[in-house]
Amino acid sequence: MTKATGPLYSVHFRRRREKKTDYEKRLALLKSGKTRLVVRKTNRFVYAQFIDFREAGDAVVAAACSAELGEFGFAGKCNTPSAYLTGMLAAKRAAAAGVREFVLDIGLQSASKGAVVFAALKGAVDAGLKAPFSPDKLPSEERISGKHLAGDASARFAEAKGKVAAFQPPRK
Repeated sequence: MTKATGPLYSVHFRRRREKKTDYEKRLALLKSGKTRLVVRKTNRFVYAQFIDFREAGDAVVAAACSAELGEFGFAGKCNTPSAYLTGMLAAKRAAAAGVREFVLDIGLQSASKGAVVFAALKGAVDAGLKAPFSPDKLPSEERISGKHLAGDASARFAEAKGKVAAFQPPRK
């Protein structure tokens, strides 16, 4: 018999075990040195946050949630037009805080063509910020404007887009 030399397995980080963080992807994004646009979607809402890396922990520069779109006259849910407006609103706030360019962080969401997370990216880019992306992945203009939704969603979207574009957050 030989002596035991310890476990034959390694325990991964807690967030990796819980399938919440892909550390390889996160490290690649952090190496860019740019602010990250973190887009997360739930069953009800879309969240967009501009986050800077800090030694003590990540710091949120600006954030927006699709639930806030009610103030602009659009029912904020988890759909493509809401994601676009949420990305635009977060980008307006980030621009006021001094952000000029960013990289998109979609986490564990699959990067399929026309996904909701890419609508948020398009909103941030249309608000005036710069980011590297492939136009092939973006949703179509008809999808972004809400023509696929029931009722007069495209009219409400156009009105809300005008209000979000005119929004001026306080400077930090």
